[in-house]
Amino acid sequence: MIKVVSYNMHKGIGLDRRRDPRRILDVLREIDGDVIALQEADRRFGTKAQVIPHALIEDHSPWHAVSFGHDGASMGWHGNAMLVRKGSEIRAATSLHLPALEPRGAIRADVVVGHHAIRVLGMHLDLSGLWRRRQARAILAHIDACPAPLPTVLMGDLNEWTARGGCLHDFGREYPSVPTGPSFHARRPVGRLDRIMTRGFRVLGCGVHDSALARRASDHLPIWATLEPL
Repeated sequence: MIKVVSYNMHKGIGLDRRRDPRRILDVLREIDGDVIALQEADRRFGTKAQVIPHALIEDHSPWHAVSFGHDGASMGWHGNAMLVRKGSEIRAATSLHLPALEPRGAIRADVVVGHHAIRVLGMHLDLSGLWRRRQARAILAHIDACPAPLPTVLMGDLNEWTARGGCLHDFGREYPSVPTGPSFHARRPVGRLDRIMTRGFRVLGCGVHDSALARRASDHLPIWATLEPL
């Protein structure tokens, strides 16, 4: 079994308006996922430095951050970052340039968790429905161009309010959404903006992590799914 998690961490700023990277890690430890896709993992201005210092992750968590080969102070690519459980093998890691009105991107890593090789994509899509659909098609084209098929999970903040339309229609032809539930706004979740979509897995469990700490740590709640590769 492999537990995957997606979390828009809102640059570490909670509903109390405090930036607290340790609190983000505490929320993630509550869930205890094997592979975690983070959105808004970097600061918005200046050097766009990562919110959670590498040393804090390495010394105080069971994960390490996947490197996507970009220099600078950020943790991943356009705020997208990925954590994997220590001991996992990273076979490939790359960033995706997405068509967008504002800086947007996605990340992909091929990871061996336990004895299973899987492909994981993290994303944070545009506020514009037209650009979301273009971004979805770019992500799907990237997967199709990968050299070898693997059980694949796509996850992130899609910014899609419709139940099945828009980019969900594009993704859903091959990657149906896992029914995790509404995750936004953390104070009163009504929107399913955060999604986990899979192909080549059996879904054993899923949900929204709605703990007291998670309700304070970000404006989104984390979502999770326990998967078994077919």
